[in-house]
Amino acid sequence: MTTACKNQKQRIAILTKGDKEFKAALVYSQTQDAEKTSTNDLTHDQANNILVELGSKPIEYDNWAFYDKNKRNHKYLLSLAIQYGWEKTDNKYGQIADLFKISEWLKSDKSPVKKPLKKMSPQEVSKVLTALENMVASKYK
Repeated sequence: MTTACKNQKQRIAILTKGDKEFKAALVYSQTQDAEKTSTNDLTHDQANNILVELGSKPIEYDNWAFYDKNKRNHKYLLSLAIQYGWEKTDNKYGQIADLFKISEWLKSDKSPVKKPLKKMSPQEVSKVLTALENMVASKYK
């Protein structure tokens, strides 16, 4: 499940003009859960449904974790992500790396290189691998 991205949440806030009750009603209409009143509780698809309902265009998710299966260092990155706990269960393949979590990390200030994986040079991928190796090592100290 991909959560709503920052751009979606910002656009919903703008379109609802700060009306918290209206926004909460929109969130409820998508989640059907009275406990959930924040756009932080929405999935990416639910947030897009609200945007369309408000007359806006949906926002495509920009996945920075797309990888080249033929590159050894990309596969190693996926392995490190799983070791760190960024994994999810897939019906066909079992436990796999959670590309959403990797993508969000690559976009964050915690990543040494803020760039999509496929656009990184080998040196930049190396920096990312070193950071992930350190994260895994510190997790299991």
